Amino acid sequence: MNEQTAVIIGAGPAGLTAALEFCRRSHIRPIVLESSQRIGGISCTIQYKGNRIDIGGHRFFSKSDRVMDWWTELMPIAAEGAGEEFAIKYQNQERSVRRSASGQRPGFAFAGSGDSGGVAVAEEDQDLVMLVRPRKSRIYFLRSFFDYPLSLSGATLRQLGPVRMIRIGLSYVRARLFPRREEKTLEDFLVNRFGRELYLTFFKSYTEKVWGVPCEQISAAWGAQRIKGLSLRTALVHFFKKAFSRSKPQGQTRADLAQKGTETSLIEQFLYPRLGPGQLWEHVAGLVREMGGEVRLGWRVVKLHVDGDRIAAVEAESPGGEVVTLPGDFFFSTMPIRELMGILDTPPQKPIPASIRAIADGLVYRDFITVGLLVDRLLVTEPDGGPLKDTWIYIQEPDVLVGRLQIFNNWSPYLVSDPSKTWIGLEYFCYDTDPLWAMADEDLARFAIEEVARIGILDAGHVRDSCVFRVPKTYPAYFGTYDRFDEIVRYMDRFENLFLVGRNGMHKYNNQDHSMLTAMTSVDNILAGNLDKRELWKINTEQQYHEAKDKKTA
Repeated sequence: MNEQTAVIIGAGPAGLTAALEFCRRSHIRPIVLESSQRIGGISCTIQYKGNRIDIGGHRFFSKSDRVMDWWTELMPIAAEGAGEEFAIKYQNQERSVRRSASGQRPGFAFAGSGDSGGVAVAEEDQDLVMLVRPRKSRIYFLRSFFDYPLSLSGATLRQLGPVRMIRIGLSYVRARLFPRREEKTLEDFLVNRFGRELYLTFFKSYTEKVWGVPCEQISAAWGAQRIKGLSLRTALVHFFKKAFSRSKPQGQTRADLAQKGTETSLIEQFLYPRLGPGQLWEHVAGLVREMGGEVRLGWRVVKLHVDGDRIAAVEAESPGGEVVTLPGDFFFSTMPIRELMGILDTPPQKPIPASIRAIADGLVYRDFITVGLLVDRLLVTEPDGGPLKDTWIYIQEPDVLVGRLQIFNNWSPYLVSDPSKTWIGLEYFCYDTDPLWAMADEDLARFAIEEVARIGILDAGHVRDSCVFRVPKTYPAYFGTYDRFDEIVRYMDRFENLFLVGRNGMHKYNNQDHSMLTAMTSVDNILAGNLDKRELWKINTEQQYHEAKDKKTA
């Protein structure tokens, strides 16, 4: 069979998933072009003086069996104690895991569907494992912690007070009896599911901190993709199920990940690579290279040449400044749509319509800053005085700009070089035109320390080191010209061998697993000789998409 080539723009989850799928399943050779020097896109792991930062925080959980199996095939699940056996249940199968008494080499025995046998991790790859992590996220508001999602605990009732709780209850009943019939905006979406009082208390200010615009200017589509079926009712049902469920059997460590019907915000456990999400994607990039594909770092795509209804080649600038033309049979793009439209080289007789260019130019992106702080300890603790167990904390306080706080020790203890220290990430959402983005690193670190000290999170004198990382175009926005985005979809779909995948490639607020599914679906279609992209655009659009797909394929 004659070898074909797939040129893939971007070495994030979507691009690398497509590359590995091609290597494993076809004679199509992938060439991945990544403009930065990092593997994994926003799922990379940044190293700083022996400590690791997970940009944005990535829980490895999916309602898709295919994605879960893909992850755990590459990085098996590790037991966390010598000689312990774990019965790990998730999706439609159970996996028993035992760690050897020496603790050096985990072995994995699989039970359930499929014909996979036992798997052992080689000595040199013993770090290539997934940890089972408990999920704990809370809201920091009124200088105290609230469960996320909100629960009916006594602490919550005391913190909110009886008057506010009555208002929340009455507001929710009103929203159920008299819902906003047409959900055009995110405010409509949230009020219908939580009631106006709870929306004003816990959603409005934080969401506007993230996006920089009022909720009534954001499309309801954002809520449909990020919150889906979550509502006050589902949160209460989850709370009561947990409260009244039978206790787990004694004498066995059990990590129960069978949560396919559970909303993402309600899951209680997830998988996580031992050394952060970038560890998995660096491993994938290595496999692609071993299997004959290419992953080129520092290569910036500057032009896509159009030939009729196909892409014929890309021009890319190497790290040394040389511009190279790369022809291909298939092309995948994960770059922001606004940038892609700017480098699309169409013939003079068939230019990009002015209306399409205007829509692309009007797409908005929110940028992201992480300030890493190494501290002796935090001032806030668990009720028993021990260190916080949260993976991340939503900062709802209106008098600071910081939006979220990660505690990297709790994602994986191996992200921290000195376990006696606490390694945190303070997350800021902004535009690259904001003063915050242009601030010098030292000034930004001082600003961040002052903010979290002001709200009682830490003592500035306990900070031992700091670092700053900026990530542009992290969040594709659901305002600007987004309400006309379907016109861009229709225009771009005419290029039969061009596949837009991933978060920025589709201007869709995808999670990591959604991005992977867009790549998998594209490869499936190519190998089946089907270049229709309608199924691709349905991923992470319909609220019950994953459940419906799994029922069809089960």
